[in-house]
Amino acid sequence: MDQFKGKARLPEFAVPKRYDIRLKPDLSACTFTGSVSVDLEIVADTKFIVLNAAELSINSGSICFTSSKVFQPLKVELVEADAILVLEFAEALPIGVGVLAIQFDGVLNDKMKGFYRSTYELQGEKKNMAVTQFEAADARRCFPCWDEPACKAIFKITLDVPSELVALSNMPVVEEKVDGPLKTVSYQETPIMSTYLVAIVVGLLDYVEDHTSDGIKVRVYCQIGKANQGNFALNVAVKTLELYKEYFSVQYPLPKLDMVTILDFAAGAMENYGLVTYRETLLLFDEKHSAAANKQSIVTVVAHELAHQWFGNLVTMEWWTHLWLNEGFATWVSYLAADSLFPEWNIWTQFLDETTDGLTLDSLEESHPIEVEINHASEIDEIFDDISYSKGASVIRMLQSYLGAECFQSSLASYIKKYAYSNAKTEDLWTVLEEGSGEPVNKLMNSWTRQKGYPVVSLKLKDQKLEFEQSQFLLSGSYGDGQWIVPLTLCCGSYDVKKNFLLQTKSGTLDAKDCLVEIGSSWIKLNVHQTGFYRVKYDEDLAARLRYAIEKKYLTETDRFGILDDSFALCMARHQSLTSLLTLMGAYRKELEYTVVSNLITISYKVTRIAADSTPELLDYINQFFIDLFQYSADRLGWDPKEGESHLDSMLRGEILVALAKLGHDLTLNEANRRFHAFVDDRNTPLLPPDIRKAAYVALMQRVSSSNRLDYESLLRIYRETDLSQEKTRILGSLASCPDPNIVLEVLNFLLSSEVRSQDAVYGLAVSKEGQETAWTWLKDNWDHISKVWGSGVLITRFISEIVSPLASFEKAKEVEEFFASRTTPSIVRTLKQSIEWVNINAKWVQSIQNEKQLAEAVKELAHRKY
Repeated sequence: MDQFKGKARLPEFAVPKRYDIRLKPDLSACTFTGSVSVDLEIVADTKFIVLNAAELSINSGSICFTSSKVFQPLKVELVEADAILVLEFAEALPIGVGVLAIQFDGVLNDKMKGFYRSTYELQGEKKNMAVTQFEAADARRCFPCWDEPACKAIFKITLDVPSELVALSNMPVVEEKVDGPLKTVSYQETPIMSTYLVAIVVGLLDYVEDHTSDGIKVRVYCQIGKANQGNFALNVAVKTLELYKEYFSVQYPLPKLDMVTILDFAAGAMENYGLVTYRETLLLFDEKHSAAANKQSIVTVVAHELAHQWFGNLVTMEWWTHLWLNEGFATWVSYLAADSLFPEWNIWTQFLDETTDGLTLDSLEESHPIEVEINHASEIDEIFDDISYSKGASVIRMLQSYLGAECFQSSLASYIKKYAYSNAKTEDLWTVLEEGSGEPVNKLMNSWTRQKGYPVVSLKLKDQKLEFEQSQFLLSGSYGDGQWIVPLTLCCGSYDVKKNFLLQTKSGTLDAKDCLVEIGSSWIKLNVHQTGFYRVKYDEDLAARLRYAIEKKYLTETDRFGILDDSFALCMARHQSLTSLLTLMGAYRKELEYTVVSNLITISYKVTRIAADSTPELLDYINQFFIDLFQYSADRLGWDPKEGESHLDSMLRGEILVALAKLGHDLTLNEANRRFHAFVDDRNTPLLPPDIRKAAYVALMQRVSSSNRLDYESLLRIYRETDLSQEKTRILGSLASCPDPNIVLEVLNFLLSSEVRSQDAVYGLAVSKEGQETAWTWLKDNWDHISKVWGSGVLITRFISEIVSPLASFEKAKEVEEFFASRTTPSIVRTLKQSIEWVNINAKWVQSIQNEKQLAEAVKELAHRKY
């Protein structure tokens, strides 16, 4: 049996065709019993059947394989380290079809994976639900199976559950038999699908319902009493299904779609075929208490999960190496859907946040290629990251931009038809796109998916020639040796004068005469509208022209965003001074576009943190510069929503006020205080609408201290009284912004208490600069407890990245390395290396700023400048 241990994949002796699964959960004892019969095809001579199982008690006496005769296994071994069940028989099993039958027991665990329990309250009484989360490799915790995406099969599911409960699965109910306190619910057989998409939810639930124009029944299920909060997501889902049917030229493949809120849920949402599960914050919308940002999240997340019904569920990646095919596409398509449903949201400009997330992670030496080798199931969770999602979506957008929208859409439809109900690899998609477009897609895209990183393209203007040079961009400040085929786009002085070409070598030149009318005054912008996944470094002359073009509003918001974002990254990598970054930021003083201002705010947070370590004597000046920078938008928006204002203004108001509060702007802190106390007295006051509540909470915490705790206690009381998940996460995200390290420690300990659901603890980890050292000590002191509670799921990595990554000294990097030397597990290896790399990047940046000669003078001048 040893030959099967430690392997990434199951041996291919047997192929599952159909599962007949029966489960009986006991919601009081938090256990379940089950049986499975698998129609198998034995395809090679073998005395073994090897499949996946984990944390199940297998009734070895019940196992048999029936073909021409009944075979009982000689030996049964459950190898927990590899989550496999090895059955050895006395003689070779006959080639052909047969049935494997197994009985088993399990525990409804509290780890938010496999078949687990989620708790809720009804009329003050605590109750359990039984729910599933199988992606990536946790169906094996519910029933023995071939738990790999390529092992697609049909599933027939039967549940024995308490008769008063709602019992949902992927397909509609075909029969329900009530027998006293229990009922047996049988469901239609599923289409052929992967194990990770099987789903079950059993609990007390309410719902709202609608239908698509072609009769697909769509429901949103939630806790009793909250059904009306599901109407917004229901409406989005119906419209999105209809949109995707048109876009992919393939109908939604199932007769129904259920979307369900789960109160204990590690991921954001999960695309189970026909039964999509969500955190409450990402499905329910309360007109009175939800913010505009919540509404937008619901749209993009619902659109993302429903995209998977085609891209992932109907056509499935062959192995987890190709995870990005699922997640990158679903992310990209979700913006397409959101743009169609809400064009006024300017969502493609907001997509640049995805690109920035991808670029940021991919500029680490500890990044990984989009197509990443997976050698064991324990490695899979860590690649559900910004490379698979955000970089994946961004390179798809780059390719769509290069090939053209119509050609791209028709080729996608061909791909889905060709691979429906089966599995595909990345190269299968490239082949179909190459056939549809006539372009060398394989050659072009392999350079983006098979190597990690991306290029920075340096641009110089010399003797009426533009000189390009690409090198791999790394935030460490060094250059990697990667090389890409880069689809370059270029504008000269006007968006009417545009050039597109492929940079296939390290460097190249372009005659600028025909695209520059007046070389003396024209601006040149590379990566037009930021559709390419690369950064640009301009020579000083070209950078100055762009700064002027930004001030004069000659450039689109996407290009204003891109110039700012590239400049910030170059500054962090020490290829550009902080002085030049701050000077550029000054050109954005009258910026109004939501996504650009939002990025200015994000950069201000990082700069003030690094300045506190490098030049504390300049921090007041830097803070004052940023306060002045955001004042224009703050004055325009005010505190109160205006009649008929845009969705983007509603979101920006909250972000600007949070920024001013964190920067210590007294007027903002005073006004927030006034409004918060009105809210404490009357929760329906118009003085604190949902969009500015987080700003008020953050502002409040800026003045809280060990000797001045009243407002902190008031905020905790609101947390305890509300049953709206969005309000709870708003409060958790504000508490640790307090500058008093003693309060930060209290908040961190509160996260570990029974008052905070395990899934929500990570929202409270964003601590103030002053609380950073306290948080690191707390992480070390509580690591054993944290790894016990969160160690087997996807959330454990957040504790490391949130607390370790902001540290900024070489000593701290060494300390982190030493602490985790004996505490590393496969599921945190990648995150740990990345977080330590961040500490070193920050430390080098601090050193560089300390050595910057003109900085003090420039900062003081910028802080006092009147615009």
